[in-house]
Amino acid sequence: MKKSILITLLSTIATLVFAQTKPNIVFILADDLGWSDLGCYGNPFNNTPNIDKLAKEGIKFNQAYVASPVCSPSRASILTGKHPARLKITNFLVGNKVDTTSPILPAKWQPYLAKEEFTLAEMLKEKGYTTGLVGKWHLGSYDTLMPYSQGFDYDRTIGKNGLDYYNYNLVTGNHKVVFEDSGKTYLTDKLTEYGVEFITQNKAKPFFLFMTYSAPHVLLVPRGDKVRNYLFKYEKFHGKYNPYYAAMIESLDEGVGKLVETLKKHNLYENTIIVFSSDNGGVGLPEVGPTPTSCEPLRKWKGHAYEGGIRVPTIISWKGKLKENVSTDQYFTNSDYFPTFAEMLNSDKKKLALDGKSMWQFIQNPDKATDRGYLYWHYPHFSNQEGRPAAAIRGGDYKLVENYETGSLELYNLKNDISESKDLAKEMPEKVKELKAALDKWRADVKANMPEKKK
Repeated sequence: MKKSILITLLSTIATLVFAQTKPNIVFILADDLGWSDLGCYGNPFNNTPNIDKLAKEGIKFNQAYVASPVCSPSRASILTGKHPARLKITNFLVGNKVDTTSPILPAKWQPYLAKEEFTLAEMLKEKGYTTGLVGKWHLGSYDTLMPYSQGFDYDRTIGKNGLDYYNYNLVTGNHKVVFEDSGKTYLTDKLTEYGVEFITQNKAKPFFLFMTYSAPHVLLVPRGDKVRNYLFKYEKFHGKYNPYYAAMIESLDEGVGKLVETLKKHNLYENTIIVFSSDNGGVGLPEVGPTPTSCEPLRKWKGHAYEGGIRVPTIISWKGKLKENVSTDQYFTNSDYFPTFAEMLNSDKKKLALDGKSMWQFIQNPDKATDRGYLYWHYPHFSNQEGRPAAAIRGGDYKLVENYETGSLELYNLKNDISESKDLAKEMPEKVKELKAALDKWRADVKANMPEKKK
């Protein structure tokens, strides 16, 4: 009997040790957070000590991109490793804006992530991970399209009043309400509670938490106790920053801090990869209220193919395993996360048919730059933020932007001109020709959905 108990105990210990040789993954995604909104990216107004600490303990990317300047396509790209143009998810879930003065109609598109797509959560489940999603989904609301049908074992998804931070509800599975707010519990805080719950419940085995906060997306509704300090220093910055937006970011930062505290409490921190990023650029004009932020020195904001719409703050940290306090100009896009984790876990990438490329070797050795190759953007729609139908391609330091309404081409050297203020198209026709040919070939390869000319 004693021998049997000992064998069982040793077997259990061995199982736990083996399980924890695989790193946990906590992917924290902010909503509409701009490239220059964090302290570690030079913002002097917003208070983000916990996120800043992650940057000090990991790799801060100065040129990280999203595959789309709006949310649903960007999120689909993270989850599938495919470009939104290939998926035909090229606009946000309910985006149907048209412009009667334009010579074109926006492209037809698919407003959901098909159940048949193989997701990051499903890949990680095959590798023995327990998977959880907490927060914003925005990739389809039918039963077969919800997180539990896309590979997530645990889900706490924002249901009604998704634009508010009070009087919302959270659902699980087949739209079952698990929490209904009556105006007392701040949404960002509640999402953090569920993130903490997921980590605590699954601390004995490898897990993947996709923590998709809705903050700081409009409506700009902060916690009342967070605003005071920002109002007092508002005039010191000549009204450049929004106190309510800053307070929302502070709550987001506190949530990140509590997730890290939970990992440390359960001795998981040094076996957890943490990714912090945003789904697209910040909002730089009045939208359902006052202007939230500025993406300066980047050009434009969410909904645009210029840098302000597609370049986002991104940090990857793994305490004790990755180099610390690294700031890099290596560029990549968010369709690269899937193949990066696949390579880390020795998955068969050949069967995945991904558009993204693995950054795993660079993450392990950030002193050695890698050639990511071309990055592509395809947004054949009119955005709520005044963006026009456009495409773009980046190769090395150069970026070409194509206006779908006029066919005009713009060329910028991002190394010398981060603000995209000097159009080099007339000065460098050969570079324009090279990038345009590559963009055309890529669109044909992915069968990109194109705008239609009005009859």
